[in-house]
Amino acid sequence: MKKNTIKSILLTTSLTIGISFSVSGDAYAATYKTVSGDSLYKISRLFNTTVGKLMDDNYLRNYNLSIGQELYVPCQIYSVQKGDTLYLISKKFNIELSDLRRANNIYTNYIDIGQVLNIPKTFAAPAAQPAAPQNPAPAQTVTEVSNPVVEPAKVVEQTAAVPEAATVTASYTAEDLDILSRLIMAEAQGQPYEAQVAVGAVVMNRVESNLWPNTIKDVVYHYIGGYYQFTPVQTGWINNPANAQAIQAAKEALNGADPTNGAMFYYDNTTTNQWILSKQVAFKSGAMIYAY
Repeated sequence: MKKNTIKSILLTTSLTIGISFSVSGDAYAATYKTVSGDSLYKISRLFNTTVGKLMDDNYLRNYNLSIGQELYVPCQIYSVQKGDTLYLISKKFNIELSDLRRANNIYTNYIDIGQVLNIPKTFAAPAAQPAAPQNPAPAQTVTEVSNPVVEPAKVVEQTAAVPEAATVTASYTAEDLDILSRLIMAEAQGQPYEAQVAVGAVVMNRVESNLWPNTIKDVVYHYIGGYYQFTPVQTGWINNPANAQAIQAAKEALNGADPTNGAMFYYDNTTTNQWILSKQVAFKSGAMIYAY
């Protein structure tokens, strides 16, 4: 058999295997191209993974992204067949049409036969692990957000690696960012990144609720019934400057990120406070627990 014929057979076989692979949707190394407003946190939520895993898989050393940057993401891929529409594909894989559009940056109804699409949220995210402290500092004691008439519980502070910050796109002031960042630093330094975003989200949820003040500053410094709602205000830890990771987490919360889905309280996993323990749990990350 001639060499050219053998090469042709091998090439045809390889192409056939590749097409079957994309149709079956068993790829773990799909690519996603970033758009304006993206962040690693938002992308991790879309593809059901974690910020840390995205950074590891893409050899990233900070949180900064460029528009049009290609990232490896953990998801299935699917090759468009005759008769397919985005709506039918979303139903086939039991995902939201909006998620399918976002995962592929497609906002029209036009798709081509053979076009390869990312299918998000089809793999379970790995369990988040607490960040290992790198520059140990004297531990402090802070409290969970609590009802004013209930004695608060305790959270032990640690330290964590410092990433670079991103850009705020929401309409909040520099003072809002500074206050929220310092609270996150005091309450959740050393906890997983998602836990830090969640602290900021609790504050934002309170701002939006008619049960608490309607500004970030007033929520953070809220004093009622003889208690500050956030113990770092009482202890003075709120006055310590935030590191880059806390600033980044605050920006995520200011931009609407909320891993808790609307939680109003948080505490740590050593608390024995029965009032806070009676609350419905919304989200857990590291040593932190968030509740409605």
